[in-house]
Amino acid sequence: MEFEHTSVLLEETIENLQIKPDGVYVDGTLGGGGHSCRIASALHEGGRLIGIDQDEAAIEAAGRRLAPYRDRVTLIRDNYCNAVQVLRQRGIEKVDGIVLDLGVSSFQLDNAERGFSYRYDTALDMRMDLRQTLTARDIVNQYTEPELYRVIRDYGEEQFAKNIAKHIVKARADKPIETTGELNEIIRAAIPAKMRATGGHPSKRTFQAIRIECNRELEVLRDSVDALIGLLHPGGRICIITFHSLEDRIVKTAFRRNENPCTCPPDFPVCVCGQVSKGKVITRKPVLPTKEELAVNKRAGSAKLRVFCRA
Repeated sequence: MEFEHTSVLLEETIENLQIKPDGVYVDGTLGGGGHSCRIASALHEGGRLIGIDQDEAAIEAAGRRLAPYRDRVTLIRDNYCNAVQVLRQRGIEKVDGIVLDLGVSSFQLDNAERGFSYRYDTALDMRMDLRQTLTARDIVNQYTEPELYRVIRDYGEEQFAKNIAKHIVKARADKPIETTGELNEIIRAAIPAKMRATGGHPSKRTFQAIRIECNRELEVLRDSVDALIGLLHPGGRICIITFHSLEDRIVKTAFRRNENPCTCPPDFPVCVCGQVSKGKVITRKPVLPTKEELAVNKRAGSAKLRVFCRA
């Protein structure tokens, strides 16, 4: 299956990056290479794009798509949380711009073998990096009921999390839960019929929660934003595209903290903590997809772009 992914908020991201032809840029979530292609095409001699992705299929597909720009592109299979280390290994201390598109690619969602989607009956997997050992199957069959409840409640924001966790534990007592289809049926049985009739597919929130837990998505994001901002040259920008409220909240909080890191009590007349602002938030409100983009890509519906500029 060909790796495909329609880049969301592409024009808005490129505009906000303010690309310099001789600059150094990082695409920390390479995916199908949509954002990277636009960045690479804007670079001239001396410019460099570092594309990072933990999915081997993404690296291979992006390599083909970026072939015309191979003189200015370096592709690395890794997690963006390791960006500082992988860049230093290549002699790069600072960059001019960073992009993170946190959406799951169309390839990952539509490839039944990867086990990301509730639309197919296939083995429970959900790993973005197939080198890791933890899978969705392990989470569903090995987590305790309180752990499952926490994951589904916190990462899926699912109001029936407690009942879903209870049904999962009850079902796996008879035999391990092996497939997405089996998990679908368990979730369906745990949600009242009148609620299943509204709000989309009943498994959507639980599958999201298990995927986030499997790939440590929120933990990685939370631990990475400060370091990524620290990588930027003065005037450099980081653009982050999120797809649900949990991600957006982390990015919004981190950007505000880097803009105003002062920890002094509000009633102090002057700052004594010594914390210095690292820059400013460019997007006081997130940039949202246009009606035109939504008409051609319904998966852009929940996307939000936030931008921070280094001082």
